Amino acid sequence: MDYFHQQQGVPISPVTQRLAERLKIRLSEAQTAQEAYFDDETLETYDLALSRNQFEQILQQNQFFERLDNGLAQVLQQARRQGVGPEDIEAVLLVGGTAQIPAVQGWVKQQFPPEKIKADRPFEAVAQGALQLDLGLELEDFLYHSYGIRYWDRRNNCHGWHPIIKQGQPYPMNTPVELTLGASVDKQPSLELIIGELGEATTQTEVYFENGRLVTRQMTEASRIVQLLNDKDGARTIAQLNPPGFPGTDRVRLLFSVDSDRLLRITVEDILTGNTLLNNQAVVKLT
Repeated sequence: MDYFHQQQGVPISPVTQRLAERLKIRLSEAQTAQEAYFDDETLETYDLALSRNQFEQILQQNQFFERLDNGLAQVLQQARRQGVGPEDIEAVLLVGGTAQIPAVQGWVKQQFPPEKIKADRPFEAVAQGALQLDLGLELEDFLYHSYGIRYWDRRNNCHGWHPIIKQGQPYPMNTPVELTLGASVDKQPSLELIIGELGEATTQTEVYFENGRLVTRQMTEASRIVQLLNDKDGARTIAQLNPPGFPGTDRVRLLFSVDSDRLLRITVEDILTGNTLLNNQAVVKLT
């Protein structure tokens, strides 16, 4: 930020500092990066452009690598006091955003053999290591929303939603959710499923006086906001039925699971024929 302030007179503010940080992050993947800033007080526009070489020069001019050298020297000196020499180091773990800067990675490779350098999960390595080493725990990802399939509610003469994946479900799932379905019409040729992301259910509250007392009563669920995920041509049909289906008996067994990429996967088994109509097929990505 000081560089842009000195070169172009760009004002230093929280906004321009964030733009400078975005430039720095982009330069970890690209050779050049550019951002535009409009000052609504002076009505001036600034083009913030930087190359990776310019960025590395800025680091050198500010003795960044000298600070790394001094920091590493102190760490190795403390290690020697504990009886640990450089030859005893089995791995060097790179963590944090700074470790993504190519110049920093190059500096590390000059200090340690490349095969000892690990940079697999720079932003979560510290948290995972602390949990596993100190508490014996592991991090678990979970789904933020609930998901269900749409059905026709004959009693209320409207569509309803049957939940299959509940909010807070950890993934990947070890045990799939099982559901059996039958045909809804005579000679049904295929099976269609509408999958939705279920919002919070809304309820109605009835308030009235009884024997001089105020009474409240929760009514049945009124409605819920649902975001349809696959309601388009070609996405609703998940299996063909051969022979066609008829109402009255269970026809297919469905297995729902969520993999490590948050993909909802479905297996469809034909109860009548014993055939697997769909095998662990990815249908839609969840959030």
